[in-house]
Amino acid sequence: MNIDVSGTAALDVAGRLDRLPITRWQLTVRLVIGVVTFFDAFDQLLISYVLPVLSHEWQLSAAGSTWAITAGSVGMLGGALVSGYLADRFGRVRVIVVSLCVYGFASLLLAAAPSFELFVLLRVVQGLGIGGEVPVAATYIGEIANARHRGRFVLLYEVIFPLGLAAASLTAVWVVPTFGWRWLFVIGALPLPAVYFIRKLVPESPRWLAARGYADRARQTVERIEAKIEAITGEPLPRPEPAGVDAVDAKTRGSWRELFTGRYRRRTFVLWCLWFCAYFVVYGIASWLPSIYSGVFHLPLRQALTYSMAGTVAGLLGSVLIALTVDRLGRRRALTAASGFAGVLLLALWILGAGSAAQIMVWSSLAAVFGYAVSGGLYLMTPELYPTRIRALGCSLAGVWNRLGVIIGPVVIGAVYAGGDLAAVFLVLGAVALIAAIVTGLFAEETARRPLEEVSP
Repeated sequence: MNIDVSGTAALDVAGRLDRLPITRWQLTVRLVIGVVTFFDAFDQLLISYVLPVLSHEWQLSAAGSTWAITAGSVGMLGGALVSGYLADRFGRVRVIVVSLCVYGFASLLLAAAPSFELFVLLRVVQGLGIGGEVPVAATYIGEIANARHRGRFVLLYEVIFPLGLAAASLTAVWVVPTFGWRWLFVIGALPLPAVYFIRKLVPESPRWLAARGYADRARQTVERIEAKIEAITGEPLPRPEPAGVDAVDAKTRGSWRELFTGRYRRRTFVLWCLWFCAYFVVYGIASWLPSIYSGVFHLPLRQALTYSMAGTVAGLLGSVLIALTVDRLGRRRALTAASGFAGVLLLALWILGAGSAAQIMVWSSLAAVFGYAVSGGLYLMTPELYPTRIRALGCSLAGVWNRLGVIIGPVVIGAVYAGGDLAAVFLVLGAVALIAAIVTGLFAEETARRPLEEVSP
């Protein structure tokens, strides 16, 4: 092992990666990792679509329904807590593979769960895998992208996540009434064979190798990538541009304390606030919509699931919208605007009274366009705000606040909903979205078109 403590290896690798054009090599890697993330999203929201059936089959109380919704999120929180540390220590790709195996096999076992208690336990285990994979995969994709096109490249990858959510809703509309809820979890285990393709096609992050001191492996990995891209383009690659930052010590091990010192302290607290608010809003409403449609407005199961699907499809459009505009507008401006629009639309639904299922579907779907845009943008911005040595750790701890939002949002919204004032649900959601807009506009840092090593030395 060649230990490079001068930082020259890390900057050399960064400069060589940042001058690479986007070719089918990067697109193939993004696709392979994207398949895993697609099924992460697919599995994550399945509980919302099977809950009306589970409630009847297992005679669940309101408390039982809340447990069913939040169990997976508890596991995701645990996965997010440990995955960043493991990815910074053992590598991005290893953690992605292990996470995939955990949630894939748990999904198969969920399909055969004989009781509600075992179902809840397996949802926690499945959540460990989902919570571990998502932030580490986003970190990896950001590390192989060049600075100029990083926003679009990463966010077009992140479109996979709302696409998985939309696929879950589309599949549930057909599968649950026809074959039963268990088949949804069988489908959720389909990405397990992707382990083979990840091991074959996806190299370890050269930035991580260099930051850990594996200078020779990092350079060899970059050389293989360069050779593939030159073969694809048929042209020699341009010379690497100067990194634009001074060489720093290539620390072989980052510390969680660094998240709370110097320039990273404010970034950490701002990101935690934004992650919590974004997912409080998105999952606070998404997890309860099928039950609201069927319980309050007495829609048939298939119609309730179809109405719920509208929000996830709208979210997919929002994810594409921010992917196409975030490099031009900048991270801070795009996220501020998206959070503000989501808040205003949700408050409008509160003012209108949320008096019909169609009204809720229309306004909540419009809000979902911007809510999903915010969540996708955070997956882009968070890895940019930390150096390679603590990037996965910073992302995973931000993911903890993501999961706290996923847990607390449905609990709070469930309590408000149980109180009988349905319109107040959208007052709470709108207020939280506006808080995110204010925090972003006042305190977020701009990272667009800047090399990672310049933003976060």
